[in-house]
Amino acid sequence: MVEIQLDGQKVEVLEGSTVMHAAEKAGTYIPHFCYHKKLSIAANCRMCLVDIEKAPKPMPACATPVTQGMIVHTKSDKAIKAQKGVMEFLLINHPLDCPICDQGGECQLQDLAVGYGGSGSRYEEEKRVVFHKDVGPLISMEEMSRCIHCTRCVRFGQEVAGVMELGMSHRGEHAEIETFVGMSVDSELSGNMIDICPVGALTSKPFRYSARTWELSRRRSVSPHDSTGANLIVQVKSNKVMRVVPLENEDVNECWIADRDRFSYEALGSEQRLTGPMLKQGGQWKAVDWQTALEYVANGLKQIKADHGAESIGLLASPHSTLEELYLAASLMRGLGSDNIDHRLRHADFTPSQGVRWLGTSIASLSQLQRALVVGSNLRKDHPLFAQRIRQSVRKGCALSVINSAAELASADAWAMPLAHATLAGPGAWAQALADVAAAIAADKGVPAPAAGRATDAAKAMSKSLMGGERKAILLGNAAAHHAQASTLLALANWIGEQTGASVGYLTEAANTVGAQLAGALPSGKGLNAGQMLAGGLKAVILLNNEPEYDSAAGAAAKASLNAAQMVVTLSPFKANLDFSDVLLPIAPFTETPGTFINAEGRVQSFHAVVKPQGETRPAWKVLRVLANLLELPGFDFESAQDVLKQIPGAQDAVVSADKLGNATQATIDLSGSATAPVVASIYQLDGLVRRATSLQLTADARQAVAAEGVTA
Repeated sequence: MVEIQLDGQKVEVLEGSTVMHAAEKAGTYIPHFCYHKKLSIAANCRMCLVDIEKAPKPMPACATPVTQGMIVHTKSDKAIKAQKGVMEFLLINHPLDCPICDQGGECQLQDLAVGYGGSGSRYEEEKRVVFHKDVGPLISMEEMSRCIHCTRCVRFGQEVAGVMELGMSHRGEHAEIETFVGMSVDSELSGNMIDICPVGALTSKPFRYSARTWELSRRRSVSPHDSTGANLIVQVKSNKVMRVVPLENEDVNECWIADRDRFSYEALGSEQRLTGPMLKQGGQWKAVDWQTALEYVANGLKQIKADHGAESIGLLASPHSTLEELYLAASLMRGLGSDNIDHRLRHADFTPSQGVRWLGTSIASLSQLQRALVVGSNLRKDHPLFAQRIRQSVRKGCALSVINSAAELASADAWAMPLAHATLAGPGAWAQALADVAAAIAADKGVPAPAAGRATDAAKAMSKSLMGGERKAILLGNAAAHHAQASTLLALANWIGEQTGASVGYLTEAANTVGAQLAGALPSGKGLNAGQMLAGGLKAVILLNNEPEYDSAAGAAAKASLNAAQMVVTLSPFKANLDFSDVLLPIAPFTETPGTFINAEGRVQSFHAVVKPQGETRPAWKVLRVLANLLELPGFDFESAQDVLKQIPGAQDAVVSADKLGNATQATIDLSGSATAPVVASIYQLDGLVRRATSLQLTADARQAVAAEGVTA
């Protein structure tokens, strides 16, 4: 530790720290623009100049390392004069258009100009003008004359997103931030550049000119998309969601969110919103009241149960639904006498699991790995925030090994990080590739291999990598979870993990994949799984917050089987499943209902509604409760979502207890291979919200997915 004196206060910091770090520890604010705690030091704005005794001139606090006995003054006349001088230079070319700037009210330059700017300018020449740029549907670079060249956006791309999409060209007063030869900004984390820009140079294109920041109410929420469980601040005006920004949580999402977390709110005001119950009569959709719709559903279910038995009724639930909704859905089905409920819509292997499948380690630990093996994941697009944590590990020396299909992994560029070892093989060969790694480890350790494998050079390289280091993980991606040989892949991964000391876990697909398992949204006994239900044979199907055509492995084939059912009930925030549904019940999206999500590491995160439900929309837990009451099922007397949560075993803790989590399996290892490619949603087709977010559908990722898969929202 090194002790320095900062404004008369003694501060101890680690050797190698900077004056800025010491000031942060002491609670002293030093004005700055280019410094950001998550980015490398650039020291190019010079706003953080401080007075250090025995130094010949003011020194930048962000780039000056501390030394024993150093005496620093941050508020001396010398320091203040230097900071005011820097501010004068920064404002020389700034357009001073605060009244029309979206950043107004939350602008770092605006705030510091009050304290360090002059009342007038000595500059009489013309200000420079930087031509605006079009870099895609998410980020606006219309007013780049405001840029102060802090290079935060450039460093973010290089160090966090892994792709240097912005850079500085030219020199002196001609310097400007731009993309390479007019290219667009396509990173799945690009929206974070808006947050870290200290001025109004980079702003949100969908939010542009729609509200002033001081008009917005700020309310906490949790992302309903991937399994990170990113913490959000949802900004609201006049009962409308206007903007979404990150809420800092070091253990989960740090201070970042993915673009689909940030911009999916556009779907909330979509023309496809369902704001009242609807019945199909004579092939035509007609608006009805809630009483009519629910009685129609209840009477229909009673009749079908009487005519065909409870086993002819099934429920398919989205893992993006809340814990409370999933628990009540499961309770409703079992109250009817049916075990036909499942959330694993894209799975192909439905082997019963022992315990709740989860990440196998903490999310924060992904930033500190020394060795990692990722199987069957397009990590950067499936889990952008997990990818950036693993990218941090790789920057610190972690050796990342990958087993994936060549289509998803052409090069390290596809992952935006260096790969130590990569096995490119079709999905049918993944089990054999893992068996080869296991064989190499078995040969090295002198133990029996779990399956017939060949210790190829590639397998030996991976096994040697996994045998080294201390902190290591084997991570099974969405494609591995949805694989026809998912159980075999898990069994092989578990054996490798036991031999190498690596944790083994699933990245898990959705916001509540872990919660769906805990809530019992799985078939038991003779209950049918999602694959069997979508294959046809059911007389009544309830669809909770999903569209089987886009959200299931059956795809377009699901339409035919659901058309054959006597009654299909869709609970959705949108006008979805119109071709085969008989009833549409409008349920609230995550912004309009209280609820709980459990992320990949088992963290239980509850949230409240941030706006009132639109029209006649109702929270799904209320709809399911009333439907159960009409069906005269016992145990559905809940007054609030919190009452429902109290009934779910293991959901009361901050993190689900270890005895409920588990990735163990007794499955038999089968290396025969499968010709069926696993079904994995592309980044902006994951759920109904992102599919209806206009700006996200204009991105390069969305356009490529449509071109490759023929997907339409």
